[in-house]
Amino acid sequence: MIPKTDTDEKGLLKKISCFALDMDGTVYLGEKWIEGARDFLEAVENAGKTYVFLTNNSSKSPESYLEKLERMGLKAGPERIVTSGMATISYLKAHFPGKRVYLLGNELLKEEFAQEGILLDEQAPEVVTVGFDTTLTYEKLCRVCDLVREGLPYISTHPDYNCPTENGFVPDVGAIHAFIHASAFRYPDHIVGKPSGDIMDYLRERAGVLKEETAMVGDRLYTDVAAGVNNGYTGILVLSGEAGMMDVEESKVIPDLIFTSVKEMIPFL
Repeated sequence: MIPKTDTDEKGLLKKISCFALDMDGTVYLGEKWIEGARDFLEAVENAGKTYVFLTNNSSKSPESYLEKLERMGLKAGPERIVTSGMATISYLKAHFPGKRVYLLGNELLKEEFAQEGILLDEQAPEVVTVGFDTTLTYEKLCRVCDLVREGLPYISTHPDYNCPTENGFVPDVGAIHAFIHASAFRYPDHIVGKPSGDIMDYLRERAGVLKEETAMVGDRLYTDVAAGVNNGYTGILVLSGEAGMMDVEESKVIPDLIFTSVKEMIPFL
């Protein structure tokens, strides 16, 4: 049953001690805060609760997110950030230790992987990893399609089709998956980011939170909300980004709560 918008009849939010917040489309669009988002963050802390930014966007490093937040007036520590890139590094270390990796990603993502000890190799890789590459070229697409066609293990940071910005949507890594599939006839063997349990497990280990006291809040049903409800967390949809009520009505993923934006959650904390 689809919950009513902008209310919490069961008092679910009172039980939440940690809010895992998507970023793009949930708390900001581009370089602009969504109305009331800063008030929500302050209200969470005033209620004795905490929050962690949990984003599927692998085009930026954790450091670049912290720099962006500071430019926007919020000084946060590294413990506040979890990205699909970070979770993918953890996944590769656990499942492909020491393997050479072809990474389709921008320079920030490549630097992050290299700094964490992932061996990047464009010539003779053993694993293909696809991220949100904002410097994508046709040459890169040809190379990754060749490697996927060869049958190498094929991992991706996240499944999002579009990334919301203040000017609309731009193609995200899901669109890159579709291109690769059209040429190489394969989708990723494994996707680490939301809605996968991998990134939620990474969050829990990093932040030291309990499932039953944690809510995943985001603007996408198939990633954010599904990451919550499919993995034992509370899943909350905000209508400030990609999904609208028509999407909710057509979706198999049912949010526990729905709010117009995070601002409308404040009275129920």
